[in-house]
Amino acid sequence: MGWTRGRILGRGSTATVSIAASESAGIFAVKSAKLSQSEILQREQKFLSSINSPHIVSYKGCDISMENNQPFYNLFMEYVPGGTLTDAIMAHGGPLDEPTIGIYTRQILRGLEYLHSMGIVHCDIKGRNILMGPTGAKIADLGCARRCFPAGDEAGPIGGTPLFMAPELARGEELGCSADIWSLGCTIIETATGKSPWGSNYSRDPVSFLFRLAYCGESAPELPGDLSEEGKDFLAMCLRRDPKQRWTAGQLLEHPFIRKYGISSQVLPGEFHSNSESPTSVLDHQGVWTCVEVEEHKTFPEQRIRELTSSSSGIGSWSLEEGWITVRGG
Repeated sequence: MGWTRGRILGRGSTATVSIAASESAGIFAVKSAKLSQSEILQREQKFLSSINSPHIVSYKGCDISMENNQPFYNLFMEYVPGGTLTDAIMAHGGPLDEPTIGIYTRQILRGLEYLHSMGIVHCDIKGRNILMGPTGAKIADLGCARRCFPAGDEAGPIGGTPLFMAPELARGEELGCSADIWSLGCTIIETATGKSPWGSNYSRDPVSFLFRLAYCGESAPELPGDLSEEGKDFLAMCLRRDPKQRWTAGQLLEHPFIRKYGISSQVLPGEFHSNSESPTSVLDHQGVWTCVEVEEHKTFPEQRIRELTSSSSGIGSWSLEEGWITVRGG
């Protein structure tokens, strides 16, 4: 289809997200990368094109275009106008109230329940990958997604954002849907505190933190004191170190914390939407690191941590999150 690229919505190290339009499809979002650097984007296309859920950003198509004499791979997706859940925290001026957290968590769980039923692990659930639309929260960015092992037969990298990463994923063990449940627990803490789920102290030495998380029994993030007992119990079910002991998305949807906030409750995501032309996530100042990818294989602890903390630009680039940087214009 013929389409026109508009203003940039976000930019990563290898891909850019822009608003786009065509006569046949109307307004949509397009994520673009140089064809030679589009392996992750093409993997995301395979996942998005195979799923259909109102709680996950929908797939609109893909193509290859020539721009500045270079081929680009373009992934077309639903345009969700309300920014990210992290933007909502910032626009609200801090933590969201518990009823709002409960409603958004229900919607995220619906998306995870669907993904997991399809044998897909998102691998990078966090506030920045939850978009806020007119109907509520939608899971986005399946660039790190993988098929559950042992059912999946894919070789290649397994990724995640270290401060939201489950201990078993940090160790490079068998990937299961329960890894997303741990990340959901960390995301709820982010939403309930407006801060990194592990606090600022853990951003100062990522190597030491990851080693403790993976191999030394680092327990779990501190539960927010302002949450109700139901909320704290819900988080406890998400943040069990043993992945086999974590509740599934389906079980969590029946938890009293979620049942407390029924579908009749209405919260408009737009009321937390920032009008800033270039909003900066509150977590940018909390030392939250970006999604990194590592090859899945058995390693010694020291080697595994080196893999997680290595990048093309070195460990120093982990001082701030380098995921999507919102640069919305007026």
